[in-house]
Amino acid sequence: MHLSAWAEAHARPLLTPLGRRWRHSESVAGTARDLAGSLTLEDADVLVAAAYLHDVGYAPKLALCGFHPLDGGRYLRALGHGRLAGLVAHHTGAQHEAKLRGLQQKLARFDDEQSLVSAALTYCDLTNGPDGERLTPEQRIIDVEARYGADSPVTTGLRAAWPQLLDAVRRVEELRRP
Repeated sequence: MHLSAWAEAHARPLLTPLGRRWRHSESVAGTARDLAGSLTLEDADVLVAAAYLHDVGYAPKLALCGFHPLDGGRYLRALGHGRLAGLVAHHTGAQHEAKLRGLQQKLARFDDEQSLVSAALTYCDLTNGPDGERLTPEQRIIDVEARYGADSPVTTGLRAAWPQLLDAVRRVEELRRP
């Protein structure tokens, strides 16, 4: 079984009860599949798997500290998926929000590979809205701010990470150009 198939089967029962969160994750995985031809077979499979699982830490039974990248990373590491754990723990500039929450040392226990795969995961996350609709990164941050508030750690962390996130988006968009 491919890692991505395992990830979908694992994420579906955890995120489906959360409605929008599952629709978002499915859409993020769809975008990851679209990028697959730009990566090695192994990296493509890991990207799609990480896309399905990037928000798994929102599942109530996994939420230990309430910071979904860390909760998801812990869960995946406990299952023996170290690379996925690192990708999920550090997705979409999570270190900035972790710092605001005082969780940067716990997050640092996960590898941050800062690779094309992690950039692609950021791209996929930032170009899909909460209901699976395609958005620009700018539309996505406006949506996040509307849902969480301008002063929330989620919004503030994203804004702090914004230059880094846009670099990841540019990197991936360059791959997609013919």
